[in-house]
Amino acid sequence: MKCIIIDDEPLALELLEDFISKVPFLELIASCSNAFEAANVLQEQKIDLIFTDIEMPDFSGIDFIKSLDTKPMFIFTTAYSHYAVEGFNLNAIDYLVKPIPFHRFLKAATRAQNLLKLKVEEEITVPSNQETAPKFIFVKSEYENLKINLADIKYIESLKDYIKIHTNKEKPILTLSSLKSFEEKLGKLNFIRVHKSYIVSLKHIYSVQRNRIIIDDNWIPIGQNYRDDFIKKIEN
Repeated sequence: MKCIIIDDEPLALELLEDFISKVPFLELIASCSNAFEAANVLQEQKIDLIFTDIEMPDFSGIDFIKSLDTKPMFIFTTAYSHYAVEGFNLNAIDYLVKPIPFHRFLKAATRAQNLLKLKVEEEITVPSNQETAPKFIFVKSEYENLKINLADIKYIESLKDYIKIHTNKEKPILTLSSLKSFEEKLGKLNFIRVHKSYIVSLKHIYSVQRNRIIIDDNWIPIGQNYRDDFIKKIEN
């Protein structure tokens, strides 16, 4: 983890530099005597973790953290325990009171390392560019706006200027819309266009037989222009 230290006391900087050198997963990028120096470092490099004192001339450690639009993880190192509540309200990883014993420093650094690992694993599992599906939508039907849970939608059928939304309920919902514009509302994680007149929910498909899909007792055709994308989707 790439880290920086911010402290106006030279002895405090030296101690933390020594601690960091003893921890294999920490890489010290810069030791800064004030928050302004640290801000310059953050503009030039991606930093994973900040160790910062709180009471410093001109710009406190707390004010510095508050000023950051994108915050790396941070640990407060201070001689004053009364800032602890405010520190944790800012989501500090830990709060180390001087004089700092090495075992407490190592515990705080390990906590930061574990959190970083979790973050990386989440990014691998759910890529940042992956679409997130909405859970529900509102559609206008007759004189009211109806809330529909997407998990309840089985398939959508185009009827010229209208679409018919088939759900878990007995009566389909009819609304003035094109199939293309409605498709954009649904997202592409759980629904797929299979015909010029049909969109289906992958969740509710019972089986696929040649050129048709079966959902409950309904047969839905697979258009020739949509077949390859559909087959690829269900195979994946």
